[in-house]
Amino acid sequence: MNWTLYQLEAFVLSVKHGSFSAAARKLGKAQSRISTAIANLEVDLGFELFDRSGKLPVLTTLGEDMYIEAQAVLEQCQRLQARAMTLSTGQEIALTVAMDEAVPVNAFESLFERVALEYPLLKLTIINGSRDDISSWVDEGKADMGILFHVGKLPTSLEFMSVAQFKQSLIVSSTHPLANCPSPKIADLNQYRQLVIRDRVGDTQEKALSANHWYIDSYFYMTALVIRGVGWALVPEHVANSGWYSDDVVELSTEYIPNPLLVEIGVVNRRDKAYGPVMEWIFIEIESMFNNKPQHY
Repeated sequence: MNWTLYQLEAFVLSVKHGSFSAAARKLGKAQSRISTAIANLEVDLGFELFDRSGKLPVLTTLGEDMYIEAQAVLEQCQRLQARAMTLSTGQEIALTVAMDEAVPVNAFESLFERVALEYPLLKLTIINGSRDDISSWVDEGKADMGILFHVGKLPTSLEFMSVAQFKQSLIVSSTHPLANCPSPKIADLNQYRQLVIRDRVGDTQEKALSANHWYIDSYFYMTALVIRGVGWALVPEHVANSGWYSDDVVELSTEYIPNPLLVEIGVVNRRDKAYGPVMEWIFIEIESMFNNKPQHY
């Protein structure tokens, strides 16, 4: 095998641009050098790539097959070069992001779309959990960064950056008895089952207000059960107001609920683990995303 990447590039550009002279202009070379490179490639391969009997060279049947292969080789070389540049600059090759399943979906879908455009070679893994699952995964090294609702004490190994606050909404189904009590007191709520959020392991959970309660590890599943009349629940307002549920739940007043009703959302990472340019870019984008947009997700 004596052919070179330069020969492949001359070949591919000649096909793409329709002539040897157009490929020469693209590469800033003399046409004779392109013609020679392709001729030498044909010698190395053992067959003709172009039929030169007409005014312009036309791919032969074997040339058509080799054009596909040559493009693939050049694309792989570009990926290799980009990967090498990534390693030399300290940019992350792979990143795992742990997210609370109830963070504003649309905002973060948009964020990851921008990540894909900005860092096309990044190997991104996104995992979902609830409550303290996120901080535990970052603390244990299962995730590089976490996006979570901060309602409890975080491990001292983690650094937290607050980006926004969300109110919690008190919701019931339209057929639930509490739907006729627009401003329920604790005594009213105590008569009915409460659905309470917890992490998936079960180590941490919200404090229940009702003696009759169920623990569930997903705000979305809680809301689905609320719609079926199983109980009442406190969920982030963007969950209650999402198009999936807004027509099926009734939001009640929280004026008699003593617990703090603001939920802080933020980003966590390990203090002792340096982060590269991709994570730094994501931190900046998240902060900008919440600072510059109305918080209606």
